[in-house]
Amino acid sequence: MTTTSETAPLPTLSKTQFVALMAMLMSINAISIDIMLPGLQQIGASLGVADENERQLVISTYMIGMGFAQLLFGPLSDRFGRRLPLLAGLGLYCACALAIVFVPSFGLMLALRFLQGVGASATRVITVSIVRDVYGGRMMAEIMSLIMMVFMVIPVIAPSIGQLIMLFGEWHLIFVFIFIFGLVVAGLFAWHVPETLPAENRRPFTFSSIAAAFAIVIGNRIAFLYALAIAFIFGGLFGFINSAQQLLVDVYGFGVYFPVVFAAFAGLMAVASFANSRLVQRFGMRRLSHAALIGFCLVCLAWALTALFGEVPFWLFAVYYMLAMFQFGLIGPNFNAMAMEPLGHVAGTASSVLGFTQTVLGGFIGALIGQAFDGTGTPLAFSFLIVAIAALAMVLIAERGRLMRPHLAAS
Repeated sequence: MTTTSETAPLPTLSKTQFVALMAMLMSINAISIDIMLPGLQQIGASLGVADENERQLVISTYMIGMGFAQLLFGPLSDRFGRRLPLLAGLGLYCACALAIVFVPSFGLMLALRFLQGVGASATRVITVSIVRDVYGGRMMAEIMSLIMMVFMVIPVIAPSIGQLIMLFGEWHLIFVFIFIFGLVVAGLFAWHVPETLPAENRRPFTFSSIAAAFAIVIGNRIAFLYALAIAFIFGGLFGFINSAQQLLVDVYGFGVYFPVVFAAFAGLMAVASFANSRLVQRFGMRRLSHAALIGFCLVCLAWALTALFGEVPFWLFAVYYMLAMFQFGLIGPNFNAMAMEPLGHVAGTASSVLGFTQTVLGGFIGALIGQAFDGTGTPLAFSFLIVAIAALAMVLIAERGRLMRPHLAAS
């Protein structure tokens, strides 16, 4: 169903409760990445990892597992509904978190992180599908913005939680915390969210049906190219996350205050997402997001040009990165909503294909950016400029060269 109602989207939840619970589901992935950033050094030392860049694989393998498994959970949710596949994914996620507490080697840890990403992919795909089941058009963009606003609180507090755990314990306790968090979210979802996909709208789980749905998604110019645009920009964000601990601690010398700086950066994205939820109904998704994308490109260009003259001082790096992330907060929810809007009839599969594209391509780009870290911030600056230009190219192709056209809400 598609509605533009301001009232409760589900009989069991108010609009505020719906947004909060969907944000908690989405935050599973953020907390699984950001909470362990302060512990990467200890994880590497504990499990015998000599290469500092190799520690980033704890993040990259999770992202790869999450990306590929979305191709499975989307069709499953279109066939069996949203509840059962999501709860199964959360069960796998929690089981892997608990198993990592007892892991004896770095290789086995990476394997379990991959499987944990597989389980968590259900939250990424199915949460977006549930939102699309309930809302459409600009209202979906508003709801996604509010979800992103709450979701972005997690990167603000997760590194601080990780740092607190590291002060009073060691890295195994981080995964105990993740296990408990996953159980709580699973319980809240099971108790409060009914099935949102009517039986008459379900698709058969056959190869021909899945292939046809995939063809619909990939063949839709707007949906697929906007997904690629998001993937490029996410690649820049993942690149920063991969190298954040090395950049902020080793280059800029923040030490134990690293989580505070990281939180400030993430907090600005939350502010931007809230601003987007207030502005999108007035200006429309295209005008707002296209203007933000142009701003993102200009900021990245200035950042890269500054880096040509040597190491960028922290205050200027912070200005560039925070301006870029503010634009990101205006781009992400709108691009996602525009990609999903024409695909409501195959929302689960659409969410999986788009999520796969964004996560795997974005994760791959982010891994390349992270591995390019050379003890300075220069590779990050030029990487951001490259992904910004690539995203702009995708949008220009999708819109046939015409930016900021008015966007009509779905009826």
